[in-house]
Amino acid sequence: MQAKLNGQRSATLQGRYSAQHNAFGVLRLAMACGVIIAHAGPLGFGHANVGAAAFGRQSDLGTMCLYGFFLISGFLITDSALRSTLRQYVRARLLRVFPGLWACLLVTAFVFAPLAALYQNGNLDGFWTHPEGPFDYVTTNVLASMEQFPISGLLADTPYGQIVGGPSAFDGSLWTLRYDLAFYGIIGILVVTSVLHRAPRAVLVLTAVCYALVLRDFFTAPTWSSRPPQHGAIGPFPLIGAFAADWTLMLGFLFLLGAAARLYAHRVPVTRELAVLAGVALVGSLWLGGFFAVGVPAFAYLVLFAAVALPKRLSAISRRNDYTYGIYIYGFPVQQMIALLGGARFGMLGYIALSLLGALFFAVLSWHLVERPALGFKTGSGRARHRRAGRAASPRPVLIPSPVTVAGAEARTGRHKAGARHSRSTKNTPATAAAPRRAKRSTATVAPFLAVPERPRQDLPFDPVKTLTSRTRSGRSHRAPTSATPPR
Repeated sequence: MQAKLNGQRSATLQGRYSAQHNAFGVLRLAMACGVIIAHAGPLGFGHANVGAAAFGRQSDLGTMCLYGFFLISGFLITDSALRSTLRQYVRARLLRVFPGLWACLLVTAFVFAPLAALYQNGNLDGFWTHPEGPFDYVTTNVLASMEQFPISGLLADTPYGQIVGGPSAFDGSLWTLRYDLAFYGIIGILVVTSVLHRAPRAVLVLTAVCYALVLRDFFTAPTWSSRPPQHGAIGPFPLIGAFAADWTLMLGFLFLLGAAARLYAHRVPVTRELAVLAGVALVGSLWLGGFFAVGVPAFAYLVLFAAVALPKRLSAISRRNDYTYGIYIYGFPVQQMIALLGGARFGMLGYIALSLLGALFFAVLSWHLVERPALGFKTGSGRARHRRAGRAASPRPVLIPSPVTVAGAEARTGRHKAGARHSRSTKNTPATAAAPRRAKRSTATVAPFLAVPERPRQDLPFDPVKTLTSRTRSGRSHRAPTSATPPR
């Protein structure tokens, strides 16, 4: 009987997921490389994103990788929030995003851009004093708003510059960071209001509302293969700028889907049969239409299935040295520089290989010199760690660490699922006549918290959709292009 119950538990996401042994790291690394491969078309050769034709123009390789990023982010960020205080959560998120971003902005503005100016013009005349110069680039984008993408009018002669008809972005991939930060903020609000721990159904409701809006756009579109229509801009908001409504909806749906999967992991079945069915649904929707209604949820299921079903030895990838973020943020400027230097002469495969190697080089430097040292401050000062270690050593009642869900109902009715952890195991306590009988503790004592029209657009790495946002600094107006096609 116990074996049967354990078999049922292992068929769920909770039963198969391990925080130490999962493939999320290798999946994120593969997606970061997929973004670079997808961008090779427009950045290196002025073509559509790789995969656009194969996916019926509903999506492309870069967009699919972007969807996977936000799904995994929703799962892992929610998992982190459940195990952290609000202060720990905010500190961890800021240290993970901003040190690497600031270093990337400086390298782009004061290494890549001057080299591009010297190569294009033979000198730096007017480079430093340009209305959208390197200093403006750093100060405008320091909070990840990404309201300025070009620098000093450069990169107009690159394949991507010819597509957009003028100076092109140095790092178009950074447009997604404002969405990341916004969704991190939403999770932070759910933490401080105790919704994440006490009322996880609210996340299910938000996810369902987003999916309903996605279905509304799908059923009102001209064809089954039409992309979601634009709904204008949301904002602008202070410091972080405006958001494209269509991307906010789709990326928010994927992020919340990942969060809901973490909160209700004990209810999500994970079987090969369902994975095969999801694969058929995904391929069929990409070929026949209906990707946004059927294919996106199917893709999300396949990513979660792969994270727990791939060999456990893959969990070692990115565990100690996580180069994913560095590859993502440095891939675009590296590809632009290679394109400027004529990298297209090596062909598509050669250009992709050079782009991946160049991005990996800067990602390694970013991780070892910036990101990992910054992450060392996540736990605070050494004195604070010593105090926490002292508190952990003192005897305290052991609480059930289950963060979510129906565990409360089970505790109230006296039923516990197979495999549920208890504060004390009666099997390991030998019963003797001399042993005093222990009083049964109430649920409130063991776990106190349980007592309560289709848009025409080209397939570009990111689409500079104009919004109502602008920033005026020193009498100069900086355009705030809000991206539309991918990616983080």
